[in-house]
Amino acid sequence: MGYMRTAILMAAMTALFLGLGMLLGGTTGVVIAFAVAAAMNAFAFWNSDKAVLRMHNARAVDARSAPALVGMVRDLAARANMPMPAVYIIDTDQPNAFATGRNPENAAVAATTGLIARLTPEELAGVMAHELAHIKNRDTLLMTITATFAGAISMLANFALFFGGDRDRPGGIIGTIALMILAPLAAGLVQMAISRSREYEADRIGAEICGQPLWLAAALGKIEAFAQRIDNHAAERNPATAHMFIINPLHAHAHDRLFATHPNTANRIAALQAMAGQAGPRMTQPGAAPSRIPAVRRRRSGPWT
Repeated sequence: MGYMRTAILMAAMTALFLGLGMLLGGTTGVVIAFAVAAAMNAFAFWNSDKAVLRMHNARAVDARSAPALVGMVRDLAARANMPMPAVYIIDTDQPNAFATGRNPENAAVAATTGLIARLTPEELAGVMAHELAHIKNRDTLLMTITATFAGAISMLANFALFFGGDRDRPGGIIGTIALMILAPLAAGLVQMAISRSREYEADRIGAEICGQPLWLAAALGKIEAFAQRIDNHAAERNPATAHMFIINPLHAHAHDRLFATHPNTANRIAALQAMAGQAGPRMTQPGAAPSRIPAVRRRRSGPWT
């Protein structure tokens, strides 16, 4: 269902771009806007992972500096049949995490010190599995494509602003102004809807990777509660990266609003709980001993950093 919804939203974005392009700029306008937007986003696609990690002062860790966390990610990646991503830790008390990278072979997962300290090992495994699901699903590529279309639509609207568009079209100048305002807004709404759809899908795939949907459900509830009380200063300075985190690091949403980049956390938890119920008695409660995942170990002393 998640893939179908994403496909429908992508089709809507494509139709919006093509329709607006033909209306405002004709074939030439479509080609120019798409080429410029694609070039800008291609550059971002190849360099965004390093830039985002640098924005959040993430530090790379390995099996010597963070053996439990790295071992957990390695085991979960093996379980998901995907390459081992680079592992980073962000020094901030707000529990949160994100994944980045242009493909599974060039990817990274980042967890905050607050996440490592405040979650149980099982909950942490659920979060890391969710981030691996984003990598496995190539969500970073998908969001780059949607950003390309959204950027091209905004560029076409700017063409209409600076060059006036075709005033002979139905609606005249009023219609042109309306398109300039409404088209980028519609593109942004579709882009955010795709982002929310991918979070639900990453929850589902992540639960399958770790084998325990309730671990991730418990983690989401904890992260949501802490995120409302603990500031993430790097995220506040770089709000454009907020959609990458498993929970919005800036503020919580009361429901799935149009402009929300994340689904409502209660809805995500309910979906995971339903998934656990459908899976039957093989699922365990959060905090129970892991049944099928090696190296998801309890801390003996101190954080895993």
